[in-house]
Parts: sequence; C-alpha cells; structure tokens
Amino acid sequence: MISTPMPWIRQLEQFVPPGSLTKGRNYFRSGAVEIHEASADRVEATVKGGGRYWVALDLDVDLQAVVASCTCPHYDDGNLCKHIWASLEAAEAEGQLSQIAEMEHATILTKIEYSEDDDEFDQLGELDEEDDDFGYRRHRDEYSPAPRPSRPPQVAAWKQHLTSVREAAMPRVGANVDAKRQIIYLADVAQSLSTGGLVIQAAVQRLKKNGEWGKPAFQETSIRQVSQLDIADQRMLALLSGSAEVYSYYPSYSSREPDSVRSRHRLSPGAQDLLVSMLCETGRFFLKPSQPPDALLPVQWDGASPWCFRVEVERDDAAGEYVVKGFLVRDDSRKPLAEPLLLVPGLVFYRDHVARFDDGNMFHWVRMLRTAGELKIPQKQRNEFLAEIAQFPVLPSMNFPDELSMDQLTLEKPPELKIHPIPESRWRTQQRLACSVIFDYGCVKVPQGHAAATVRDPGRDRYLKRDAEAEMAALSRLPELGFQRVTWEKHQWELPPSRLPVAVRKLVSEGWRVEADGKLYRRPAKFELKVASGVDWFELHGRADFEGHSVEMPQLLKAIARGEHSVPLGDGTYGLLPEEWLKRYRMVAALGKSSDGQVRFERHQAGLLDALLAEHKGEARARAERKRDSAQPQEKGEASREVTFDDGFIRVRQELEVFAGIRAAEPASTFQGQLRGYQRDGLGWFQFLRRFGFGGCLADDMGLGKTVQVLALLDSLDAADRPRPCLVVVPRSLIFNWKQEAARFTPRLRILDHTGSERMDRWSDIQNYDIILTTYGTLRRDAPLLKDICFDTVILDEAQAIKNATTESAKAARLLKANYRLALTGTPVENRLGDLWSLFEFLNPGLLGTASVFRTQVAPKNGGAEKPDSNAIEDSLRILSKALRPFLLRRTKEQVARELPAKTEQTIYCELESEQRRLYDELRAHYRQALLGRIDRVGIEKSRMQILEALLRLRQAACHPGLIDKERVAESSAKVDSLVPQLIELIEEGHKALVFSQFTSFLDILRRRLDKEQLVYEYLDGQTRDREARVGRFQQDDRCRLFLISLKAGGLGLNLTAAEYVFLLDPWWNPAVEAQAIDRSHRIGQTRNVFAYRLIARDTVEEKILELQKSKQELADAIITSDNSVLASLSRENLELLLS
Repeated sequence: MISTPMPWIRQLEQFVPPGSLTKGRNYFRSGAVEIHEASADRVEATVKGGGRYWVALDLDVDLQAVVASCTCPHYDDGNLCKHIWASLEAAEAEGQLSQIAEMEHATILTKIEYSEDDDEFDQLGELDEEDDDFGYRRHRDEYSPAPRPSRPPQVAAWKQHLTSVREAAMPRVGANVDAKRQIIYLADVAQSLSTGGLVIQAAVQRLKKNGEWGKPAFQETSIRQVSQLDIADQRMLALLSGSAEVYSYYPSYSSREPDSVRSRHRLSPGAQDLLVSMLCETGRFFLKPSQPPDALLPVQWDGASPWCFRVEVERDDAAGEYVVKGFLVRDDSRKPLAEPLLLVPGLVFYRDHVARFDDGNMFHWVRMLRTAGELKIPQKQRNEFLAEIAQFPVLPSMNFPDELSMDQLTLEKPPELKIHPIPESRWRTQQRLACSVIFDYGCVKVPQGHAAATVRDPGRDRYLKRDAEAEMAALSRLPELGFQRVTWEKHQWELPPSRLPVAVRKLVSEGWRVEADGKLYRRPAKFELKVASGVDWFELHGRADFEGHSVEMPQLLKAIARGEHSVPLGDGTYGLLPEEWLKRYRMVAALGKSSDGQVRFERHQAGLLDALLAEHKGEARARAERKRDSAQPQEKGEASREVTFDDGFIRVRQELEVFAGIRAAEPASTFQGQLRGYQRDGLGWFQFLRRFGFGGCLADDMGLGKTVQVLALLDSLDAADRPRPCLVVVPRSLIFNWKQEAARFTPRLRILDHTGSERMDRWSDIQNYDIILTTYGTLRRDAPLLKDICFDTVILDEAQAIKNATTESAKAARLLKANYRLALTGTPVENRLGDLWSLFEFLNPGLLGTASVFRTQVAPKNGGAEKPDSNAIEDSLRILSKALRPFLLRRTKEQVARELPAKTEQTIYCELESEQRRLYDELRAHYRQALLGRIDRVGIEKSRMQILEALLRLRQAACHPGLIDKERVAESSAKVDSLVPQLIELIEEGHKALVFSQFTSFLDILRRRLDKEQLVYEYLDGQTRDREARVGRFQQDDRCRLFLISLKAGGLGLNLTAAEYVFLLDPWWNPAVEAQAIDRSHRIGQTRNVFAYRLIARDTVEEKILELQKSKQELADAIITSDNSVLASLSRENLELLLS
C-alpha cells in the first residue's frame, strides 16, 4: 500500500497555537485573505479582520523554516497570530511556497525569533539597502548559519520584549522630515453638499524650484509617506482617518500601502467641533467654495456661542401672503439663512470663519429653506397652512403672527390606557397584551400614536401645542411596571399578562383610567367594617365603595380569597382591589367562615380577629397622623377606611388585653416545693386559660421547670374542678423524669404508667387515677381506645413531636377529647412556620383555619416555585404574634433566671490530616458533580433523597473515616485527636463533661479510645433502657466524669447539672436541638459556669452548616417566627455552598 505524503501545511500546525489555527482557518475560508505578491519562496498578503493587516512569509532553505511577520498587535508580543496562519492556508491553496514540500523537517518562526537566534544578523547593527519593508532580508547568501533543530527553542518573554524595544529604537531609512512637502486642509463645499456631511480633504503642496509652494494636488486620493511629514500633520491625519480602521473602509490598493492614508474624510458630527478647531490652528485650513473651482478661502475658528436656527412667519398685507423665512441668531445678532457659504449639522461656514451651529435637530428645515429661499402662502390658504403645520411631529422654533399663533396645552389629567390581547400568530413565541395610551386634555383626547406636535380644538377651531414634557413624564412610568415599547405595531406598548394585575392596580391608584379587554376599572374610595357579637361567635359586616358603586363584604372577601385583583360592580365596571387590601384581608377571608351573607369567627378566634383589625386601625391612625402633620390631603387613589365594634366584642377585647397583667398564683398547700416568681406567673396563666376555655402552649426555655409548673396546676385542682383524669403524653425517655418529679412535688396525685406490654391490664382502672402518663408511640397504637375517653386536660410534653400535621402522632393527638389542652415545648416553631398550625389545631381547633388555607395564605413555603413576598410574610408574622399572644407564654433564662451562672459557647476548629482530607475531598468532588448534574436534569425537588444522602456522608467523613468505611475505625481523626486530650485534662482537674454526637457509631469509636486510655464514662443512646441508673451514676459518682450521649436520645428530659463542660462533636441543622443538649447542664440547679464547645472540621460541610444555622436561629424570635427549615427550603445556591 502506497502512503500519501502529508501536505506541508499540516506539518506546520504543531508549531501554531490552537486558537490561531482555528481563527486563521476561519479567516481563510471566509475569503479575508488577499495575496499581492507570491513566488516559490515569498508571499505578501493582507488579511481583513478587526483591521487590515500586512503579512509577509519568506522561506529560509538553510534553516528549513518559514519566517513570518504581521503588522497586528498580537504578533508584536512574539506570537504566531491568526493572520499568519490564514495567509499560509491561502498560499498552500494557490500552490505558493512550494519549496516547503522539499524540506524534511519544516518549521515556522516569527521574524523576532529569526533575528534573535542568528548572531551574525544581530551584529549587523542596522539594516542595509536590501532589507524589505518588514525589517529582514530576502536573500541570506552572505553568511552560512549553523544548523538548527526542526523546532527552535522557546525564546524567553523578557528577551522578546527587549528585542522589540531595540528594533523600535533603530534609525529607519527615510525617517527625516520631508521639507519639500506641506499638507493643506480643505472644507469641500460641493462634496459636503452632495454627501450631506462635512467633507475634509488633505492635499499635498510641493516646493517648486523658485521656493514657492505649488498648487494643491487635489487629484491624489491618498497621502503617502506619512512618517516623513511633520509630527503635527501625522497626528492630524491619524485623527481624520481613524488610524487602524482606515483600511477597512477604503479597500482600494493605494489605501493598503504602508505609510499612507486617504486624502478625503467625511467627519462625524460628534467629532466636528474638535477636529475643525484643530485644523484652524494649523493655519493651513481653507474653505473650497463651489465657484470658482480653484478658489481657497482661509478660515479661522469662531469659538463664541453657537448660531441657532429660527423660523419667522411674517404677514405681507400688500402681497396678501404669509412669508416663511429662516434666520441664524446669536445673542443680538441675526443673519439670513442664505448668507453662509456652507451649513452642515453642527457647523456654519462664512467667508473667513467657521462657528458652531445649533439647528435644534431641524436640519431638514434648514436644507429646505436654503434650497427654496422662502415660502409664500396666500392668506386665503391660512387654514390649509395651519393644517399642514399641525401634521409635523416636531416643529422648529417658530414665530407666528397673532392670528396664526398656537396656545400651549397643559396635561393635567393622568392618561387613559387601553389593553387588549394580541391574537396568536406563528411568529410570536410569547403571549403579550397590546397597550395604547391616550392623553386627555379636556377639550380634546390625543392618542400617543398621533405624531403631530399640535392638535386642533374643534370647539374653538384653533390649533394647540401638546404638552410634550408632561406626556413623556407620564409615559416614563410604563417601563417601570413592565411595559415594553414597540415600534412595528399599531399599538405602542406591550405587556406580559403576568404583569397585568400589578400594573393596573398601580396605574389606577395613580389616577390613570384603565380599560383592559373592555373592562373599565374604578378606584376604591371608602371601606367600612363592623364587628357584631353573637352567642359564641363574632360576625364581620362591611362594604367597599368604588367611585360611587358599592360591594358588600362577602362578595369582596370571596374575591380576595380567590386571589382576584378586582370585583365586579353593578354597572358592569370593575372595582380595583388595592394591594394592601389583598395583603390585609387575605387572612380575614381565609380564617373566617362565610355564612348567611356575613363572615363568622369562633369565640377563640377573637384574639386573631382583633389582631387583624387592630393592625388595620393602627395603619389608618398612622396615615391620619401623617396627613395631619404634613397638612396634606389624602393621597390620590388611597381609600379611606373605618372599623367599628359593638359592645360585646369590645368587652372580649378588654378581657383579652388583661392577659398582659395576669397576676401570679400560689400553688396549693399540698404542693411539695417552692415555685419561683416566673413559675407562679405561669400558674396564673394556666388558670386564665381554664377560665376562658382556651388551649395554651408554655414555651419557656429549656431548664426553666415547665414540668413543675404543670404539676402545680394539676395539684391545685380538687375533685370538683377535675372530675376526670388528665392525660400527659411525653417522649419515652421522659417517663422516668415525670414520675420522679410527680413523686417529689405532688405525692398525693395518683399516677398511672400507661406504657409497656402490660398496660392494658390496668385499663379498667384508668378513671381512678389523677394523671395517665403515656408516650407518643403508645398514643398512636391506643388512639382507637383513648379517643373515646373525655379527659379533663390533655398535656403534650415536647409538643414539637406533633409539628408535622400529617404524622400519625399529630392525627392521634387531634382525636383526643378534653375540656382543656396544654402543650409544653422549648421550640414551638422548630423548623417551619407551618409547625404552628399543627400545634394550635390541637390546642384550639379552627383557630388558624384549615391546614391548606394556612399553608397557602398565611405561611407559604419558602423556597417554592413562587417565592412569597417578604413584606407579606412579615405582616403575617406580626399578626400571628399578636393573635397568639394570649395562647403562648415564653420566658427565656436571660429574662427570668438571671441567677443562673454564665454559659460560654465556643467553636473549636479542627484541621483534617492528609489522609482524612483526601477522603473528604474525593467524596465532595463526587457528590458535587453527581448532584448538580442530576438537579440540572430533573430539578431539586426530585433530588431531595440524594441530597440528604450526600450531606450525611460528607458530615460523617468530616467526623471520622470509620463512619464511611468500617475497616477504618481504628484510624485516627482530627476530632478524636483534638477531643481526648481535652477530656483527660478536664478529668485531672476534677471536672465533669457531656459529649454529644448524632452518630452512635462515632460514639462507639470514641468509646474504644476512652477504654484504651482507661477513662471511666457513662453511655446513653436510643437503645438504653436503664436511663435512671445511668443518670444517677453520672450525677453522684465522682469516679464517673464523662457521659457520652446520643444527641436525639439525650437532648430532652435529662437533668445533668453535675457537668460543667459540654462537647458537641458534630453540628446539626437546627440550632434548637443543640441548645437543648447544652441545657442538660445549664438549667435550674446549676451553680457553676457552663462551657459548651462545638468541634467543627475546617473547610468541610460542617462550616457551611454553621452559616445556614444563622437563619434558623432567628426562627423562634419573630413569633417565635418564620419559615426557615434549612433542609426543606434548600436551594441550589445553598447546596453549592454546602458542597464548596
């Protein structure tokens, strides 16, 4: 088989950067290369790209190299540029440089490398006469260079830069100024008039033998050898020609000559002032009039204020005509428009000077009047003349006789806006609404599309000038609301349908008259609300007025509940619902029940209704005060509002308001203990709830004795007050604690432990006990039995267990029957605002409406497809906080237990060692690539399980390699190596410490290390049964100074005040869980300072968890507050942060 030799062009590809190859090949294929001179060993070409660049290619047979140069900036840095490669492709295509094919190992060099690597060439010092225009020889027979490799060594960048500077400094042939030529500059009147712009010609004058300058060479199309001219002329020609861009605009061969520029230039209006003033300073600037053809008039620069264009309409009674003339005016001077020899936009040329000219963008009028001289209109055609003038969109500054003068209109009313859908078509990819604006001047309405600057008043038969400034100011509002200007349709504006409700609401409130698809919208004027009392409910009556047309409350609230932005009125128009009404009464409509033409609220919703309306009245009062202080009338489009209450509701409001001043209650004499002041306040609050039949949530900080306060309440109830038993539901880990506390403080109360497999043996005696103690698990299993018993009081301890309303525990709790209901929790809003609904649906059923209404109207999910308005959420939080105030009591340690010793929290950062770091980084890179790719394909909602798995594995890798690979449990880790020495030091100093981790497998690894160090410790996790014994040993045995605890199993219900130090080995998403763990030690009974330490692996997901925890820490502070579940609302940005 005979192999085909590789084309020489492909042999050279290896020496050229990939970018230059690709771009150069594209230049060649697009026809941008033009070869001017070609042979077997040399090619000269130009390449048209961002500019036009000259390329030279020479063959050096001895070096087996192509030596290339280019005039582009990229080549000046010693690079083989795209223009060189484009020229090589063109040469190969035309069969040039054929000698390359005879070379065994051809290479390519820049001229810079070529001259640098040849010592003999460097020693020449300067170029001889045989050098070509690009500074290297065509023939190199004078020396025999040493052989060189097929690919030369890379020349250092610093050496290339010094070489280019040295070459630039070398004297060049012909560098002296040519004293036998001078350049004059001409403003060519004829050329300027024909092109519609100022044309400047540069012409050469040559010195004659008699010492005089010859005639300008007008016929020459270019100025050659520019480098030999005076430096001032070089600069001027560069400014005129646009330097590098000159070749791209004039592709004639002469313009491609090196060291040459065009002779004629049409100046852009923006550059005229500067360039013409500079031309005048040369003393060689002339005006070349049309006649006589050889005349040249020297011109000076007039730097005074510009001449302005004016039009005068004069009445010539003798001729019975109106005469239209043009003038140039400046200060007190006035000249006829025909006087200048040349007028171009921006400049006016007289015989001996040139000045600035302001035509007011009316140069078409200037051209017409200079051509026509003046216009003469018969007086009997007066109306026709005015009608013709009225059709102009813009007029120059004109003076009319009194009978022709036009009054200036004032646009006082806001415009009208008509909106209608655009029919579908194949070329429209998105649905749009067509919008047209009409300006109402009272006497006449003018569509925006009416181009004329004047309009006719048919009533007075006069033409009037439109208020262009006011019209533009009104139109400037539209883009702010999402309107887009269009110029290719009959209508002037388009609007996406999704922006319509907000746009209409805003414009109508600002006084615009808006008609959308035939619907005319009216502004709200007045809103009246009245609350009336029933037997055990309250009714809300009301009506809204829209410019004299009213709507009753049920119809209004029904529209608001549906999310509509308007309500139909009796005359066929629509009343526009203000945005503040939608935000405020959205909750009223959602949480009340429409019945018989009214909106009804239950008795326990009185606080919520009061909060909604009090917020309303507060806003109205604030507006009234602002209006009074500023002495300004009510804002346009703002509806007045009035809320009234009947006597029954006023009494309920007053009773609710006394909650802030509830008195402390003393425990019964049978209570075996002493309540603190805030605990007596809590007992008084319990009694307030029982008096009104309300359910309530005690949300005191952990460690403040919520259990004791409830026991004091139950102990204070005698048999008459409590004819039925009370049910207390707790986590399994707290059964022991409740039994212990009850035995200590209320020994007279009979306690039934309704847990375990033998619990049903005691079922028949359940009515003989005061307190039935059970767990959430037992509640779920025994719900069919427990729901049939009517308890006096049901108490849920650690009530966050029912935060998710869809769980079996929450459903079972809502099935229970009781006269009174209490919930105990330190974190009533642990993760999401939706937690509130589940909790209060148990405490006061119906208080917050249905779950779906609450979820969509009150607490929209954060991070969803449509993010809720942050202001609306803040309003909801403020209202809920006020509405739930009687039902939720929360005190912090800082408020009520100042005698507690200080608690110090600190974060200890651990640096992962090399092997653990390698494992972590591999996992992070793997999950980052896999997860982000999956999210791009299927979205984040369908990737939740994979995200949770990835974050779990990364958290485990940050703790210990053995949590990822069981074969590596014996290896060290940064956290264990940091923790154990600290524990040893604390034990030696006589302190006790708690160590928490979410991973029991991590605690197992730590136990092995403690056993190795022969340290005594206790251990507790979810499988531990003898919790009481283990807690007792740690609290009382001085030899046992460490307690290892699973965060979930031991974060609740334990009293471990013997410990002064707490270590959290790994962070959890919810800071409340960590706070619960720390409060096992920092609680009532602690007498020493508590020190809590979080161990965080640096540059891992744990650091990022700390950042996300900050938003969760604010959760309980707004109500206890907003929707902040880190995992539930995890966005792609959050995920990228965690995986970074």
